[in-house]
Formats: sequence, C-alpha cells, structure tokens
Amino acid sequence: MPKLAKATDARPGAHLPAGMVRVWDPVVRLFHWSLVVSVAIAWFSANHNEALHTRAGYVAAGLIAVRLIWGLIGSRYARLSTWVRGPRAVLRYLRDILTGTEARFLGHNPAGGAMILALMTVVAALGLTGWMMFTPTWYGVDWVTHLHGLIADVLAVLVMGHLAGVALASLRHRENLVVAMLTGKKRASGPDDPAL
Repeated sequence: MPKLAKATDARPGAHLPAGMVRVWDPVVRLFHWSLVVSVAIAWFSANHNEALHTRAGYVAAGLIAVRLIWGLIGSRYARLSTWVRGPRAVLRYLRDILTGTEARFLGHNPAGGAMILALMTVVAALGLTGWMMFTPTWYGVDWVTHLHGLIADVLAVLVMGHLAGVALASLRHRENLVVAMLTGKKRASGPDDPAL
C-alpha cells in the first residue's frame, strides 16, 4: 500500500499518494471539460443544427465568464496571477522549448498560459459574433458572418496547437497532463522546478 502524504493545497482531510499534489480544483477541471464538450458540439452542429449550435456557443461563452471570475477568486493554480505572464516570459519559455531546456511547472507554464488566454479570447469572440448575427442591427450582415467563420477557423488552429503543446509537455516531463486535468493531481515539484 503506497504511503500517503497530505498536499499543502489539498482539501482538508484529503490524502494523496506520496509525491503527488492537488493542482487543478474541481471548478477548473469542470470548466475545461465542459468547454471541450460545448466547443465540439458547436463545431459539429454548425450548418446542421442552428439551435444546438447557438446553445452550445452560449454555454461556451458563459463558461469563459465563469472561468475569468474563478481566475480572480479561485484556488492557487486557478488564479490568473499564477499563470498569466508577460510576453518576455512566454518568448523565453518558447526559446527554451526549442533548445529542450524548458522547466516543468506545477501549474500552467508560460506558453500554456498564453494559449489559454488566446483560446478564451477566441471563444469569447465567437460568442460575441454569434450573438451579433441574431440581433436586428447585424442580422444577415455578410462581414459579421464571415468574421464568425474566420474566428472559428482560428479556434481550430489554436486547439491543434494546444493539443500539440500538451503532448510535448507530457512527453518532455514524463507526466500525463490529460490525466492530471481529469484527476486534478500532478507529481510534486522537484528541486529544478519553478516555484509556481
């Protein structure tokens, strides 16, 4: 039977296997997977089921709003202050990826944080342009429809980049990030890992 250790940021009384810590709280995990499902439904229902497409889009936009609020009041690794970094930090981390020297972060790494911001911005823009398409002012306006489609294409590219980044980080750091986003648990920080 594995030795149990209490993580410093775990729920009171929650025990984890030695060497594991709770990183992603239930709100972050529920947001992530609900956004995945709502975006997938919106994507596959586009041009086939307008009502379902619209509902899925509004759910996705609502999820973004909830996540931004949780980013201000949520747990340590949910907070924007722990994973939103400036352009220099992101570029430095991308350079380190190219040289194979990137650090492992317990929370989101700088490139991952930038990708999350990009994904959330694009989903919010899709929600806005989708809503505009049904208002009296913008209904039937070609440029709004085309912009909505263009933003959807940008989202598809970002999702592919996100999946590639998750796969790369999982391989490089020998850690399944998909499982971590399901369970909320990750391997504890090592001596070479940054503090956040």
